[in-house]
Amino acid sequence: MDKPVETSRGVPVQGPPGLPGDPARLGSALRLAVARIARRLRQTHAVGDVTVSGTSVLARLANDGPDSPGSLAEMERVRPQAMGATLAALEERGLVRRGQDAADGRRVVMTITEEGRQVVLERRSESARRLADVLDQEFTPAERRTLASVMPLLDRLADRL
Repeated sequence: MDKPVETSRGVPVQGPPGLPGDPARLGSALRLAVARIARRLRQTHAVGDVTVSGTSVLARLANDGPDSPGSLAEMERVRPQAMGATLAALEERGLVRRGQDAADGRRVVMTITEEGRQVVLERRSESARRLADVLDQEFTPAERRTLASVMPLLDRLADRL
């Protein structure tokens, strides 16, 4: 049984989720921690803000450039119908625009607008600022180094899911 350990705020919490060789317990603990972080970051956004899925699509278009709805659905791992609804909501708000592929006029491509880029920047800034504040105020330099050291592993895990 894991013994409680103290966080940087002195609050006792359960220790590591099991041995590193226990993928089921580690996977469960990772899922819970990531979900809690994402939920708490989402809770700070006002009603009427762009949804998490909408923000993800905007970020992808901002980073990777115009793309088709089908390709976006595949990369976001959602059904084409769900992506269609997300894109329709973004288009209605003027955050993306629908156009034709220059190489294949039959193919639809979505492009982020300047308004959409602004939403991405604001959302990133707000979430990053909240995370940075907590990391600065509640975590020691050694704890921050530990978190930084696992980032490549978390990125690789996200890519493989």
